[in-house]
Amino acid sequence: MAEPRSKGALLPEDVDFDDCLTSYTHIYSPDLLKDQVAFITGGGSGIGLRIAEIFMRHGCDTVIASRNFEKLKEAAKKLSAVSGRRCLPLCLDVRQPESITAAVDDTLKEFGKIDILINNAAGNFLCPASSLSFNAFKTVMEIDTMGTFNTSKVVYEKYFQTHGGNIVNISATLGYRGQGLQVHAGSAKAANDAMTKHLAVEWGPSGVRVNALAPGPVSGTEGFRRLGGPRGEAAGLFQSIPLQRAGNKTEMAHCALFLASRASSYVTGAILVADGGSWLTSANDVSMLLGYWSSEKKRDK
Repeated sequence: MAEPRSKGALLPEDVDFDDCLTSYTHIYSPDLLKDQVAFITGGGSGIGLRIAEIFMRHGCDTVIASRNFEKLKEAAKKLSAVSGRRCLPLCLDVRQPESITAAVDDTLKEFGKIDILINNAAGNFLCPASSLSFNAFKTVMEIDTMGTFNTSKVVYEKYFQTHGGNIVNISATLGYRGQGLQVHAGSAKAANDAMTKHLAVEWGPSGVRVNALAPGPVSGTEGFRRLGGPRGEAAGLFQSIPLQRAGNKTEMAHCALFLASRASSYVTGAILVADGGSWLTSANDVSMLLGYWSSEKKRDK
C-alpha cells in the first residue's frame, strides 16, 4: 500500500515488511545506474532490501549478502522478478574477512566488477548501559564498525583501488545527542561516521567516494519494530518531529541512490541525515525509555 499524502507532499511508494513495491514512480532517470553492480550487505531485508530494489529499478545488478542464505535466495527472486535485473545472493559474515573475501571473489567472477558498496549490515536493540553485557557491546561493534571496515577494505583491495567506486555507509543519528539506551549502536555508528571521513580522504585519489546516510525512524523495518517505533507512533510521539512522521524505506533508498550515483559526483566524506529533523527535536528522556524497556522485558518473559 502506498503511503498517504503528507501535508501536500506525495511520499514515495512503500510497503511494510520485506516485500517489493507493487508500483514505483521514478524520480531519477530509470537508467541512472545502468549496467552497474552494487554489493549490499544486509541486503535481504529492511532498508537494504529496498535499496537493492530501487537500484535495480534504475538499471543496476546487485549482490545481496548476509548470514541468512535462505532469506537472501527468496529476496533475490523477488528483486529480479520486479526489476528484470540480476541479483546474486551470497552468504557472508561481515565480522570474518575471509568470508567477505570469498563473497567478493564470487561477485567479481559473476559480474566482473563492483561499482557500488552499501555497508548496511547492523545489529541493534534497546538496553541501558548498566544492563548491557560486555559481549553484547562487542558484538554490535564487530558487526556495525568492524564489519564496515572489513567489507570496505576487501572491496577496495580487490577492485576499487584500481577502478574507483562508491561506498555508502548506513549510519544513524544516535550518537549526536547520546540517545538513551543506545550506547552500543550510537558508539558504533559514530565510529563509522569518522571512518567515512578518513576513508574519503585516503581513498579519494583512487577515485573512490565514501559517504554515509543517517536515517531516523523508518517504518516497515525490524529495527523500527524492535526499537519501539509502532508504540511511539501510536502514542503521538512523532508529532515532535518537524515533519511529524517516520520515514519510509523508499525514501532512504532514494538517498542512497543519490549518494551512489553520478548525481553526487563531487560529494565525498559527507553524512546525509534523512530523519525528518527527528534528532533536533525528539525527546531523549532516559526515565521514559527505561520504563518502556522494563515493560518490554516483562512482556518477553
